[in-house]
Amino acid sequence: MFNMMKTAILMAAITALFMAIGAMIGGRSGMMLALVVALGMNFFSYWFSDKMVLKMYNAREVDETSAPRFYAMVRELAQRAQIPMPKVYLIDEAAPNAFATGRSPDHAAVAATTGIVNVLTDRELRGVMAHELAHVKHRDILISTVSATMAGAISMLANFAVFFGGRDSEGRPSNPIAGIAVAILAPLAASVIQMAISRAREFEADRGGAEISGDPAALASALDKIHRYAQGIPLHAAEAHPETAQMMIMNPLSGGGLRGLFSTHPATEERVARLMEMARRS
Repeated sequence: MFNMMKTAILMAAITALFMAIGAMIGGRSGMMLALVVALGMNFFSYWFSDKMVLKMYNAREVDETSAPRFYAMVRELAQRAQIPMPKVYLIDEAAPNAFATGRSPDHAAVAATTGIVNVLTDRELRGVMAHELAHVKHRDILISTVSATMAGAISMLANFAVFFGGRDSEGRPSNPIAGIAVAILAPLAASVIQMAISRAREFEADRGGAEISGDPAALASALDKIHRYAQGIPLHAAEAHPETAQMMIMNPLSGGGLRGLFSTHPATEERVARLMEMARRS
């Protein structure tokens, strides 16, 4: 419940930031026009984001014939989670990772790289796929899509403010220095809010995945192994489309000095510690 409230507050914050920039560019009419554009982007994302992401990663759908063990694992976990069977995909990438996508449990897909299937034991892989199905059950993917779309719209509007200037509530040109400041700080603020949303949902999916699988220690072991194996193995599609990084079970992007601040995921050590505490209590 706390994480749901936190997510709602963060979504309200990113929406308010978006509307404020729209108002700065064109006053009330600018705010309304920007809102209409954002609604259009969200409508498109709602219906087509899953297909877009799966295409970005060159994912191939598998079934009981092409990947019998993996498919059967997902089916068993979906039954335990009491959600419809999602479509199942494999991605031919050495980097170990996985994600879920789709607008609802009735229209969902889960995908895993061949790297993660090869690196993890069946027990660990089961924990990972339970984590992804927890995202599906909690409808996290829709939240992530909306936040990503809003963050992208904020960056677009901020750049527009630099090139074309802004207007105050009375239609007068705004301070150009303020416009530049907004162009720099607004996308930064949007990214921080977006990442905070992602972090909150990852903790909740870890907990939900542990409950679905009934094996918190297996997911903890999987996260630790993915963290160690993934270092130095790039996930090329994620590097080309960094906005999709928040969907992964582990951050697939290489980071610099500010990595901790701008990571889309909580620290692996903290995630493992929480899961091991769940295992001790069970």
